[in-house]
Amino acid sequence: MKKVIFSILLTLFSASLFQLAAKADATPGDTINNIRLEEVIVTGTRAGSQTPVTYSNLTAADIRKENAARNIPSILQSTPSLVAFTEDGLGVGNTYFRIRGTDATRINVTLNGMPLNNPESQEVYWVNLPDLSNSLQSIQIQRGVGTSTNGAGAFGASISLRTAGARSDAYGEASTAVGSYGTYSSSIAAGTGIREGGLSFDARFSRVLGEGYVRNGTVNHTNFYGVLSHYSERQLIRLSYLRGIQHTGITWEGVS
Repeated sequence: MKKVIFSILLTLFSASLFQLAAKADATPGDTINNIRLEEVIVTGTRAGSQTPVTYSNLTAADIRKENAARNIPSILQSTPSLVAFTEDGLGVGNTYFRIRGTDATRINVTLNGMPLNNPESQEVYWVNLPDLSNSLQSIQIQRGVGTSTNGAGAFGASISLRTAGARSDAYGEASTAVGSYGTYSSSIAAGTGIREGGLSFDARFSRVLGEGYVRNGTVNHTNFYGVLSHYSERQLIRLSYLRGIQHTGITWEGVS
């Protein structure tokens, strides 16, 4: 009996395969073209006009208006819900800030999509990035939970920094400024512009000195920023180098 049942099942299975093969032979060839799409990698995100996020944008002109060789928190203190304070009293040395009462350990900071937060304390030590504002093209501040993709540090707010791109023509510029309490800053920048083949190189060197409003709040900061870029019709490759050297006086030791 088992052999009879097995024979019947085998016959039915063979008939099904024969019918499928016959249908395949009768079906005309597929005329749909298969197009393989290249992958897209998103390295940074920003809020737009249709994004349900409270944010503020600062353009290069806004940054230049607020910049006086100060660190980023001092430049951003004119934006809503942000309070900045500094140890030297001038906004040049060690600076800190809060957004909506949230301290720096819950504020995510990115530079061209790359996180700047310290992996241990989650803070950003702005004094190690002196005069970074002169190399920025724009800043976006997202208050509250925003579009950052870099973890729990974005609970309180997110700050997205974007460096300036290459200019179409070669350029060179220099600037210097003198302020109160022995504050002095100088900057030199130059670039090749976008050359034939899409290559460009930009570099900036700056120096900031100051005695500070608070006793012992001296600063001696040096910054170098260089970027090598290659532009093409379909992609942009950029190699950036950012170096900050800082010597900052200690103002919180008490009476000596």
